[in-house]
Amino acid sequence: MEALKRLSQLVEECLSLEIVRKRNIERVKELFERLGIDEKVERFGELFEFNAINVTGLSLQPGTLLQIQKGRYLQIIGIKKVEGRSKNINLRYFGKVEKCDPKTIEEVGEFIIRWRLEKSFLGVDHYKGVLDEFGQKVGRTL
Repeated sequence: MEALKRLSQLVEECLSLEIVRKRNIERVKELFERLGIDEKVERFGELFEFNAINVTGLSLQPGTLLQIQKGRYLQIIGIKKVEGRSKNINLRYFGKVEKCDPKTIEEVGEFIIRWRLEKSFLGVDHYKGVLDEFGQKVGRTL
């Protein structure tokens, strides 16, 4: 009976994660267009080819989340490997952070946090695929 209860909990957790992921990707796409990042990155899927996406002028750290850094510029920067080197690519520039609309600041922070969440899901997908392939090579399910 305990095993059945645990299995039921696992199914609920998986369904919950899929719902979170679906809502998250929809919102990332909405913010991608709303913030004008689609002007630099033609296809939405290309967004996840970046190794990282960072922001200047704004903190995304716990405890100081969305705190502006006065005197700095609000800018979204994508980091991508190009010819073996990491390259910073300006995805969107908004000007002096203290002059930016608070709603824009919130949306920039939300976009980056949601992008990072989806990127982590993609990492899980990748390693699940690698484990599946490994299982096929060694002749057992992992």
